[in-house]
Amino acid sequence: MGAFAARRLAALIITMMVVSMLIFAAFEWTPGQVASKMLGPFATPEQVELLTEQMGLNRPAPVRYIEWVGNVLRGDLGYSTYFKTDVNNIIWDRLGNTLLLASIAFAIIVPCSIIFGVAAGMREGSKLDRSISVLSIVTTSVPEFASGVFLATIFVIILGWLPGASTLESGGDWSIASQLVLPVAVMVLFDLGYVVRMVRAAMVDVMMKPYIRTAVLKGLSFRKVVLGHALRNAMVVSLTVILLQINYLIAGVVVVETIFAYPGFGHMILESALSKDTATVEAATLIIVLIVVVTQIAGDLGYMWLNPRIRFK
Repeated sequence: MGAFAARRLAALIITMMVVSMLIFAAFEWTPGQVASKMLGPFATPEQVELLTEQMGLNRPAPVRYIEWVGNVLRGDLGYSTYFKTDVNNIIWDRLGNTLLLASIAFAIIVPCSIIFGVAAGMREGSKLDRSISVLSIVTTSVPEFASGVFLATIFVIILGWLPGASTLESGGDWSIASQLVLPVAVMVLFDLGYVVRMVRAAMVDVMMKPYIRTAVLKGLSFRKVVLGHALRNAMVVSLTVILLQINYLIAGVVVVETIFAYPGFGHMILESALSKDTATVEAATLIIVLIVVVTQIAGDLGYMWLNPRIRFK
């Protein structure tokens, strides 16, 4: 286990180094592009050249890359030209807001997907299985913006039960909890169906294994067969799928946060990209990649825990 963790840690460091090079090359390899993006399309060549010199962007690219990496390692993520403050002052608050939204949605998605997926997989071809499968496909097929508008129309405009915006501002007519209901509902509806189908597929595959038939022939109850043998093995495959949803819930909810004006990480990236805020987009991209890699490592460790045979390889 220790050797495996060391290899994964080394892979994490190498991945972040390669990604940092790619990010720097994409945004800052050509100095004039950085200055022109910040000044806008109507800037004169003289203005672009002056800003390039003031920011030190006319220095060699390797020198600027090493300086940028050093600043990042020291916790200096740069200055946001859109939010008019240090990136540190905005990015962590926005990430915290998205983590709040993601944690609530994840806490709903995981148990519900396991319950519905296992229930459908145990009775393949039954009415329950077909109903859960159809409902999962329908909810996953509906885009987030469509389900968001649909839910807002019902619960905001028609019924008036919930607020139409989730600005996380307290003290008004709506509590913070009520502002989180619709964004979480959209995320759960969009993501739950996919995870349910993956858990169901894993459960169907496990239920057809010889050791399951042997357990049944030995006279074990159906409940013991499912909980004692089938579920653990089905979760070996499902765990990776479930953990990968963390990436979507943190970095892939741009549409949800935009619809409900939620001050989250995805909305921040969209605003920064549209305003050509290079420093903020670079820092956000690094954080996203770090989350993805850490999630993969967590999935591998969970896979080893669920499958003892891998621990000795």
